[in-house]
Amino acid sequence: MGNLKVTAPISAEFAEILTPEALRFFETIESKFSARRLELLQARDARLARIDAGEMPDFLPQTKSVRDGTWKAASIPKDLLDRRVEITGPSADVKMVINAFNSGASVYMTDFEDSQTPTWQNTIQGQINLKAAVRGTIQFKSPEGKSYALNAKTAVLMTRPRGWHLPEKHVLLNGRPVSGSLFDFSLFFFHNAKALLDKGSGPYFYLPKMESHLEARLWNDVFCAAQDELGINRGSIRATVLIETILAAFEMDEIIYELKDHSAGLNCGRWDYIFSFIKKFGKNSKLILPDRALVTMDKAFLKSYVELLIQTCHKRGVHAMGGMAAQIPIKSDAAANDEAMSKVKADKEREVKAGHDGTWVAHPGLVGLAKDIFDAQMKTPHQIHVLREDVKVSSKDMLAVHSGDITEGGLRKNISVGVQYLENWLRGIGCVPLYNLMEDAATAEISRSQVWQWLRHGVTLKEGAKVTEELVRKITSEELVRINGAKKDLAGKIFLDMMTAKDFRPFLTIAAYDNID
Repeated sequence: MGNLKVTAPISAEFAEILTPEALRFFETIESKFSARRLELLQARDARLARIDAGEMPDFLPQTKSVRDGTWKAASIPKDLLDRRVEITGPSADVKMVINAFNSGASVYMTDFEDSQTPTWQNTIQGQINLKAAVRGTIQFKSPEGKSYALNAKTAVLMTRPRGWHLPEKHVLLNGRPVSGSLFDFSLFFFHNAKALLDKGSGPYFYLPKMESHLEARLWNDVFCAAQDELGINRGSIRATVLIETILAAFEMDEIIYELKDHSAGLNCGRWDYIFSFIKKFGKNSKLILPDRALVTMDKAFLKSYVELLIQTCHKRGVHAMGGMAAQIPIKSDAAANDEAMSKVKADKEREVKAGHDGTWVAHPGLVGLAKDIFDAQMKTPHQIHVLREDVKVSSKDMLAVHSGDITEGGLRKNISVGVQYLENWLRGIGCVPLYNLMEDAATAEISRSQVWQWLRHGVTLKEGAKVTEELVRKITSEELVRINGAKKDLAGKIFLDMMTAKDFRPFLTIAAYDNID
């Protein structure tokens, strides 16, 4: 189609998504905004260079008037007023999609990002599944003969496209790979926006990995252009921004302001937030994090970020969503299951007491537990009225580091979990149960970034050994022996390269992308 070229196979089923009209719509959006996207990615690199040189993030002086203003975001759509439990999962697995819609959660955030490997098959199958779900026709029959279909009442749909940094290599515009973000957004919006509005809902999104309010401004301009192109009223789109980078946390007011006619609040993307903290300050010997298990939400920079996010959202009249409970039910071990559920319960009680308006779970079996906790302590659809005026967070608080040990067990677990996850990812599986936790790409990113940081600074483990490249290679070899999987050798090589690289590489998913179809 003119300057746009799809280089991957298009089956008859895929052709129903990749129609000439849908591709023309996408080409319009990509042509208009691709240059700005690339400029903003270059701005990220420049900002990181300044941080590496000693500049520390702070609240922006040039946007103080936005932070001090009394403005509010647009009023909340009726079907998004109550978001007390949101379930997340990949869009390409039709059975998981149906189960998520039927889970009893308030909202289902279907994912093209961290819980889904962006193979061509997964990406387009996800669009097929969502188009059918919006129209109520999605169904699945298991090999055992069990049938799956949507209940009469289902969760409200929100869709997460890929982040600004990720390309879609199977589609070229003027010979260059297009934006994965705009590709995912455009296809979903083109096929489903009007159908959702006709049902009394709307095209609702989750936006990941942003690092500044200028990146939010780009999304807002994309929304306006997309709505205008299809003759849909501006403000029909609503988007919740995942605050999962340390730099975005200093610009939360500004991010809501840029999206205010399209804003549906902010979410604490806790796992990627930890990864971002390590990534941005990996060269700073004063900001080294202990074992990942000790980096908890009730302390240090994570506690400050949570409280500031809640205060900011409620001041602007939008939802402040809590983060993921990664635990999953353990059917084979009652004692282990009780321990896991007690951790979920404590986490959700912390969130609702802090003032969150809802929370995330990764498994349908946790919806009821999370809902019961929010029902008991949040009698209204949300608690935006809880303004948290007691919160006083400084830039110093936002950078406070957790205390604790760095252990051989922590080092070994980072390597083991990271390689196991990547092995699954390379086989097209982006949502992986490991050690009774449901893991996505953020886990692998935290794992390899911690090892990189510990290796760079030559930290001494609690047991006395120094973290060296030799030790990292030795443990990686030992863990690979324990791992099964067709892609384990490739996963081990990529992960080891990322952990031992001289310069930190921004995203594991970009480094591994050339190795998938």
